Amino acid sequence: MNIQYVVDLAAASGGTLYLMALLLLVALAVIIERGWFLYRVMAGGREVNERVASLPRLRADLLQQEVEHAGHLPHAALLAMALSHPELNDRDVLADRLEESILHEVPKLDRSMWMLDTAVTLAPLLGLFGTIIGMFNAFAGLGQGGSVPTQVTGGVAEALIATASGLFIAMVGMIFLNSLNNRVRLLVHQLETLKQMLINRYAHSGDVGDRGEVRPMALARTGS
Repeated sequence: MNIQYVVDLAAASGGTLYLMALLLLVALAVIIERGWFLYRVMAGGREVNERVASLPRLRADLLQQEVEHAGHLPHAALLAMALSHPELNDRDVLADRLEESILHEVPKLDRSMWMLDTAVTLAPLLGLFGTIIGMFNAFAGLGQGGSVPTQVTGGVAEALIATASGLFIAMVGMIFLNSLNNRVRLLVHQLETLKQMLINRYAHSGDVGDRGEVRPMALARTGS
């Protein structure tokens, strides 16, 4: 099978194979970009969570250091939210603010995933469409004089290449789509874990003192 044969097949399919080739390139681009992005975010987020988990309590200076270490990770938004509202000692209020930060960050995690999902759904349909066109061309030869059955069966076999191509794109895309969706789910779990750690270590732990240390709330506030 040479390049000219592939070009002839693509032309005989009515351009469907060209569209599937473009669809495959788009799917591969999304897989590579999202896979590398989610891998880096997961690795960096795991380190952030481990450092926060090792702290018995949070101080403003330690929280600022974690924000700087987190950089552009979505975890930095949660840390910055807790740092920018040190007066929030109520668990429910702080939990709502952190949940708001998570809702802002989640769309960044699954960005462009819809393109891969569309490729997985569209590829088999394009393959079937190309097969139908190819079979029309194959059976059209029966109406021409001098046609032989081998020409018709050969045309049908060539038309089935479109179906095989569409199924191949769909199978590869489905594997990576499920894998990427699982990574997004794990990242959201990381953010939820960080949210709970911040609540446990920051809310109801006290006010921020002059040196950035968290000191216990006065018993007078509770009426004791």
